[in-house]
Amino acid sequence: MSTTITCFIRYQIDPFQREAFKAYAQNWGRIIPRCGGHLLGYFLPHEGTNDIAWGLIAFNSLAAYEAYRARLRTDAEGRANFELAQAKRFILREERTFAEVVDGTFCLPSTWAPGQAQGV
Repeated sequence: MSTTITCFIRYQIDPFQREAFKAYAQNWGRIIPRCGGHLLGYFLPHEGTNDIAWGLIAFNSLAAYEAYRARLRTDAEGRANFELAQAKRFILREERTFAEVVDGTFCLPSTWAPGQAQGV
C-alpha cells in the first residue's frame, strides 16, 4: 500500500484504566484494516508520562480517510468499540493530526551490526 498521509491520534487516557484502553486499541486491530485503514499501531505509555497514548493509521489520501470514516460509522464492531469508550470513560481527550511521509524516510531498517564502531 502506498501511504501518503498518516492520522496521528493522541489520546489522554485515565491512567487507572490503562487495561481498558489496551482492550479498546486491540479491538481496532481487527476493525481498522477491515474498514480500509492501514493500521501502523497503537501505543501505550511505557515510561514517563502515564496518561498519553497514540494511534497511527495511514491512508492514500484524505478522500480515502473520509471513505474509511463512512465505512467505520456502519461497522457494528466499530460502533460497539466507540460505545465501550464512552461508557467506561477511559479516554479523557482525543486529538487528530494529519501528516505526510517524507519520501525516503519511512520504515527504513536499521543498518547497525554488532561490533560496528559507534559514531559520535
